Amino acid sequence: MPAPKKLIKEIKSVKDLLAQGNTLLNLTIQDLNFKKEKIDWKNIKLANTTFLGCEMDDETESILRQRGAIIYPKVVGLPYNPYRKSLYTWEELIKEGDTKNAEILDVKIYNHFMSFKNSGDINEALCERIHDHAIDDAIYDIIGIDDDGMTQKKCVGVMGGHSVLRDDPAYEKTAMIAKSLTEKGYLILSGGGPGIMEAANLGAYLAGKTDAQLKEAVEILKVAPRYQDENYIVQSKKVIGMYPTGVENIAIPTWFYGHEPLNIFATSIAKYFSNAIREDILLAVALHGIIYAPGSAGTVQEIFTDAAQDHYASFGWVSPMIFFGKKFWSEDSKVYQLVQQLSTGFKYHDVLTISDDVDEVVKFIVDHPPVKG
Repeated sequence: MPAPKKLIKEIKSVKDLLAQGNTLLNLTIQDLNFKKEKIDWKNIKLANTTFLGCEMDDETESILRQRGAIIYPKVVGLPYNPYRKSLYTWEELIKEGDTKNAEILDVKIYNHFMSFKNSGDINEALCERIHDHAIDDAIYDIIGIDDDGMTQKKCVGVMGGHSVLRDDPAYEKTAMIAKSLTEKGYLILSGGGPGIMEAANLGAYLAGKTDAQLKEAVEILKVAPRYQDENYIVQSKKVIGMYPTGVENIAIPTWFYGHEPLNIFATSIAKYFSNAIREDILLAVALHGIIYAPGSAGTVQEIFTDAAQDHYASFGWVSPMIFFGKKFWSEDSKVYQLVQQLSTGFKYHDVLTISDDVDEVVKFIVDHPPVKG
């Protein structure tokens, strides 16, 4: 019988580190500053101990390396921290600027990313991958996961077109769906962009408010219906000003599409460099279902990636797929019929539906929890 695996525990604060006493066995210490801490490193037990991006003086580093610790040094000169311990917030990324202001962090990172996008620079590639792994880790810190691969929070993803206008009826309906699901205890995840994705985060953010208050917020946003509009973010900030605190929800965007404005209704932003990793994690953790509102090639790609995950139960679970918009998915694109045909004889055939009704979509998710693959 194989020996049980020794799980590596993460330490993300000096307080947690000191609580370990003189033993740091099977630990990863992430992004801490030891320059002002008096720690007797020579008398601390180390084994399978890794330090990620920690600040330390030369003597400390020498002692730790001699005693077998693995040290990934802090990287200087980057506009981002590869070893960050938490997801971003919109305030951190854009502060008081807007998405075109070259001084704000979001634009600095995007410009840096674009300058290396096709360079093949191995050091930059490694830093980006480490960063994206840190974002993966921060997502799991929020949603939790058990031994069967099921998230502790009931995550529902919302996908759809980034070009859907704020005055499109689908925008308000999507916000209503997200609001209702959040009020029923679900955690809403979106792709983090404008259009349908913003609507999902908006609805979740305003969960607990009245439907009239949500409609009022949408009316404010309609003043700048296109994400290319100059006052697009200005109108978003007016809604935030009315409701400074909102209900937890997550946006998962990418600097690959960094030309799109930030979605500021997400309470946490899991922004990635790799679009492929970003899409995979979004589909992988939204185990309580994905809602597909009308979209273009990107949304269709996500549908078939999700279908493949359900088809093979890649993550151990089969999740509902909800097509919101009968005409678009059944008549205009016929995607729904194709997924139905592919799913015949598989478990996910029974958790597919198509609807135009907000309440029907919400009820279907509530009535169809994930199925063990």
